[in-house]
Amino acid sequence: MRALPKIAAAIGVLLLILILNPFATIPAGYRGVLTTFGKPSDQVYSEGLHFVWPVAQRMHRVSVAIQKGEGDGDAASKDLQTVHTKIAINYHIRPDAAVSVYRDLGNEPGERIIIPSVQEAVKAVTARFTAEELISKRSQVRDEIVLALKERMARHGLVVDEFSIVNFNFSRTFNEAIEAKTTADQLKMKAERDLQRIEVEAKQKVSRARAEAEALALQRQQVTPELLRLREVENQAKAIEKWDGRLPTTTGGVIPFLQIGNKAAAETNR
Repeated sequence: MRALPKIAAAIGVLLLILILNPFATIPAGYRGVLTTFGKPSDQVYSEGLHFVWPVAQRMHRVSVAIQKGEGDGDAASKDLQTVHTKIAINYHIRPDAAVSVYRDLGNEPGERIIIPSVQEAVKAVTARFTAEELISKRSQVRDEIVLALKERMARHGLVVDEFSIVNFNFSRTFNEAIEAKTTADQLKMKAERDLQRIEVEAKQKVSRARAEAEALALQRQQVTPELLRLREVENQAKAIEKWDGRLPTTTGGVIPFLQIGNKAAAETNR
């Protein structure tokens, strides 16, 4: 019976511990900030189990894992075109800056720093480029925005992991102008290609004509009286091969191929 009071006391202590909960657990991906009557300490607590004084102290969790944010906003380009930009950003809190993020930013870096910093950086960088350059130099625009973000966010213990420009949207009038310019450029390129093709074809024709003229001139140079007599003999030989042996029935004139023979016979009869 004497043991009952001790058991009851032990149970009471356990219940008191459970109720007061003097231990705090920091999971992976977080850091702890301990406050005593609301005042944060300068120490950053890592993952694990930590003792806190009930009622007087409390452990607050600050996420140091990579977080994702998305946003959009309007800005003006260098040529005064309205640009609607949609971005995506991955960032995290430096573990050693957990206390300052909790104390200075109320543990809400996305609302306090990320959103306004992104909007300011996007507007500042967009104003340096024309609307067409924002499209053609997209990677450069992104790099300059990231650089501006890093400088601003580093002061608050925030780190930019990834930043991407999801999309640029322009006014309907500008989009139509871009489409018309693209069409004009394509037609210009086609006209240039056609002109090049015509020039090549013309050069080919000139080359062929020059070659034919040179060949004809060469043939004329090679024509001699001996060659003409040879061609005449060849033509007569071909005509004899085609003759069927019958003489023409018409009167008058000379007998083909036999005029030399007839003249010789007449001279003999004389």
